[in-house]
Amino acid sequence: MTADATSIGSDEAGKGPVLGPMVAAAVRGAPEQIPDRVDDSKQLSVAVREEIARTLRGQSDVAVGVAVIGTERIDDAETDMNSLTVAAHAEAVAAVAQEGDALLADAGDVSESRFAERLRDGVADAGTSIDVRAEHGADTRDPLVAAASVVAKVRRDALIGELDAEYDEYGPIGSGYPSDPQTRSFLRRYVGETGELPACARSSWSTSADVLAAAEQSSLSEF
Repeated sequence: MTADATSIGSDEAGKGPVLGPMVAAAVRGAPEQIPDRVDDSKQLSVAVREEIARTLRGQSDVAVGVAVIGTERIDDAETDMNSLTVAAHAEAVAAVAQEGDALLADAGDVSESRFAERLRDGVADAGTSIDVRAEHGADTRDPLVAAASVVAKVRRDALIGELDAEYDEYGPIGSGYPSDPQTRSFLRRYVGETGELPACARSSWSTSADVLAAAEQSSLSEF
């Protein structure tokens, strides 16, 4: 890592939900250019996250990259979430990286070093060589990673909002996480009325399988 290397932070949002995409973001710039209120996106209100994202995108000396991994890709049996998380970070980072930059990523693997190595290779495959470190919890310690966390969360929330409007007849869809009662109610209602999962659902998730099984059992009971 060179002393004058521009820093990049990267993080993702939506790795675990049963509904909607996973989104990764990268923010390139100097740490002092990041708004003081930035923090792990989960600790900020919706309004503050959106304001920070607008501020970041409005600065000419800050670059923002975003990658979206849809449900169809997530459900592909030929891949896995660790590989997709690497791919998402790499795509977002490659959109803003310049040769010799230094990246700190929030580690999306139990092994920080393995995630860093795979991410470095992914960005190199896109044509740029950078120095990469990955740390668990980096979004709570580093302003650029925290900024990337905010951008990723804001983009995913916007996409969930679009899905909520699309499925208004069966909604609200909630946050998309399996623990959200609104999300589970939406899935039960949709499957109960249509007999299939919505396109926005990750069919490979156990929650989806549980909802389908419950609907089938209910139909058998009624029969």
